[in-house]
Amino acid sequence: MTKTPFVAMSAATTALGTALGFLAFQLRAEGYEQYVESVATFSVLMYVTAALVMVTWIRDGRPHTN
Repeated sequence: MTKTPFVAMSAATTALGTALGFLAFQLRAEGYEQYVESVATFSVLMYVTAALVMVTWIRDGRPHTN
């Protein structure tokens, strides 16, 4: 399988995680403490998802044996 869908998906989820991380800092700076934990948790979830996509790509590249 080509690497293009895996790389694009990983890059998109990493970008979303970064944007949400910056949003969490912005919310904390403006005093919206009640939302910071949820946004930060979702940001970490996006980074984990990106890592799992890359693991899937690596595992897909291995030769398949039965």
